Amino acid sequence: MLSKADNEFLTQSGKDTPMGALLRRFWMPALLSEELPERDGPPKKIRIMGEDLLAFRDSNGRIGIVEPHCPHRGANLYYGRNEECGIRCSFHGWKFDVDGNCVDLPTSPPESTYKDTIKLLAYPVREWADIVWVYMGPRDNVPELPQLELGLVPASSRYVSKKWQDCNWVQSLEGAIDTAHFSFLHKIPSKDEKTKLEIFRSTSAIGAGQELQDRIRWVMDDPRPRFAITGHDTGLVIGAARKTDSTDKYWRISQFLMPNHALVPVAFPGDVYHGQCWVPVDDVNCWIYTYSWLPDRPFTNSEREKYAGGLSLHAEVDDAYVPVRNIHNDYMLDREKQKAESFTGIMGVSEQDAAIQDSQGPIQDRTREHLGPTDVGIVEFRKMLVGAARALSTGGEPRAATAAKHYAVRAGGWIAAPDKDLATVMTERFGHRHGYVGSEYGFAD
Repeated sequence: MLSKADNEFLTQSGKDTPMGALLRRFWMPALLSEELPERDGPPKKIRIMGEDLLAFRDSNGRIGIVEPHCPHRGANLYYGRNEECGIRCSFHGWKFDVDGNCVDLPTSPPESTYKDTIKLLAYPVREWADIVWVYMGPRDNVPELPQLELGLVPASSRYVSKKWQDCNWVQSLEGAIDTAHFSFLHKIPSKDEKTKLEIFRSTSAIGAGQELQDRIRWVMDDPRPRFAITGHDTGLVIGAARKTDSTDKYWRISQFLMPNHALVPVAFPGDVYHGQCWVPVDDVNCWIYTYSWLPDRPFTNSEREKYAGGLSLHAEVDDAYVPVRNIHNDYMLDREKQKAESFTGIMGVSEQDAAIQDSQGPIQDRTREHLGPTDVGIVEFRKMLVGAARALSTGGEPRAATAAKHYAVRAGGWIAAPDKDLATVMTERFGHRHGYVGSEYGFAD
């Protein structure tokens, strides 16, 4: 358990908090590229880590993320005109470009240089991997974008979505890296193996045939996986080994990547890789960006349609990216299906996760928790995150922010002999003890 002070330290992301300062040393997803589909189109209100901002795409296709209030008399630029490479305030016509420069001041004489002294707060922006990224930290130390593999594969080989969640970002991320919960939360009670396989495919779409059935059964039959964890430049490798039908162990290996990414432990060679990124809206809500990618082939149209409909970690959402099954309708929990088809009676892996994470409260009270052997990954995650925030408060910049290329890692599953340690299993599975695949894209280790 944590003290009240430590829990607040861990979960608060405001501008003047230690964790907020740490998060601002990294690039954050601000919105999907599809949310600003046209040049000179409508601006979009966004909120990140308690800051209200405005995003717009200019005439040249560049994106600006700026403070929403005009520095003249505070009118909201959301009501302004996005035109000719700038957003113009509807109150008195002051106009600003994507970098926050005042490019037109029609209320001043033409010869005036006053506009050169006016500046709108604008954050650095990059558009990459179908995501618009924003950097909200010190301008003298802007890092490279994290080179996640989803942005290194062709656009046809990735699928990216987002969803709203009604809880603090930390407890949602902790739910993701807690791979022991799969034995229960996503359990399928059906005794009919064929039915069980079809139900599982409808939510996770990994593997095929007998191999998949075996993996499902091993996870369900062994709720006490043995954990092994190792750190690296950008995060943690979290391995959980379960019993199989022989002496071999079934490893499910996830990745936590600083400060708010996690890669899913399900993929075997040829399967789809999945990851997520949690972006605080404020301390009691977050956006979750979910990304799937294939290193070796493009997604089919059918696969994309299934993800849009809520397959795997992707949620079925409305036009505002709010899940159809959410806290306000009890995730459409079906008690009859809970008896026969799923452990929760809630349809969808994403929704099952959200229901439990939201149920912990807007911000989980960690002063009341009692951790056990399967929570070691949670403990190490907290130590890494809190340690980095405390180091930053005394002048120690986070190492991961300067190691962009080492975000090119994978997570996934493997079957190995019982005497193999995590580093050996990682090397067998990925060719590198930390799952690094950057060499495949021309990056040196």
